Amino acid sequence: MFKKIIVKLKKPYPIIIGFDIFKKNKIISYFNKKKKYVLITNPILFKIWAKNIIKYLKINNFIIDFIIIPDGERYKSLIEINNIITQLLKKEYGRDTVLIAFGGGVIGDITGFVASIYQRGIEFIQIPTTLLAQVDASIGGKTGVNHDLGKNMIGSFWQPKYVIIDLFFLSTLSKRELFSGFSEVIKYSIIFDKFFFIWLEKNFKKLILLKKKQLFYCIKKCCKLKSHVISLDEREENNFRALLNFGHTYGHAIESYTRYSKFLHGEAISIGMVIALRTSKILGLLKKNIINRVIFLLRSFNLPIYSPTNIPIFSYLKYMKRDKKNFSGKIKLILPHKIGLVKIYDNVCEKDILDAIKSSIK
Repeated sequence: MFKKIIVKLKKPYPIIIGFDIFKKNKIISYFNKKKKYVLITNPILFKIWAKNIIKYLKINNFIIDFIIIPDGERYKSLIEINNIITQLLKKEYGRDTVLIAFGGGVIGDITGFVASIYQRGIEFIQIPTTLLAQVDASIGGKTGVNHDLGKNMIGSFWQPKYVIIDLFFLSTLSKRELFSGFSEVIKYSIIFDKFFFIWLEKNFKKLILLKKKQLFYCIKKCCKLKSHVISLDEREENNFRALLNFGHTYGHAIESYTRYSKFLHGEAISIGMVIALRTSKILGLLKKNIINRVIFLLRSFNLPIYSPTNIPIFSYLKYMKRDKKNFSGKIKLILPHKIGLVKIYDNVCEKDILDAIKSSIK
């Protein structure tokens, strides 16, 4: 159970997918003894996994250090970026340093951003430990931090040297974190592949139980889809990569309003996808039975489907208007026509947006 997928860019890089691949010594060739490595992780992961990764590299005679940062989306900030850079400078790490992002999407975004700006750019490796990061956040080079006025407003495109995905790390993931990751999986199927959506409908029980065969296929499928998108539109310049933001315009508004304290990213995106589906229905683009199928699948993974009652509906517009995908002040939405086909709209009137939000409140 081992697969290598190449992200085809000017500087291509591999996504390595497997099970227990560190113990099987399948990735040692991707590390360079002429480099110095600094692993960045959070306290929980350090106790469970990171110490073993550090030990693994030390046994194989690599120079390896670590930096532990707090866990949580609210720490995805310039303050934490400065703290990491200060530690790197105090220990006199130079441009021969490689950062290792060992964690979920937050760790990956922070580590990648530091790598992109430290001494004008150093290499970094993604070793994602959550399902959401393995299928989405670790691939594609989007890095950055949040601002009080919006999510991911400060950042850069900086591609990793490698992405190393070990399914074994998912074994200690909480059910809530696991389900959150399946939100992004479902997103891919709605955007690109109706047959994958049907496969998810048939196999969700096995995926929840982390059955190796189904889990490996699921992650491999998502990585192939995303790597294809990145190869065609690395920096979101021709609107193809923007399709991956289905559900995110509404979802980011939810995250920003609640200060990243109530919902995991995948949970907010789950709600955002439902609101986007209802927007499509209001505009006459989508049949109701499609919404019902998607809602059933989301609920099968215990994901939320209702807009929070404590968010004033006009607050959505405030955050949506700050979304970095917008152009000339127009809110850009990715809306489905059917499973496997979404399109970009920037002319949806505010009334239809607000009606979609209202219809998604329980």
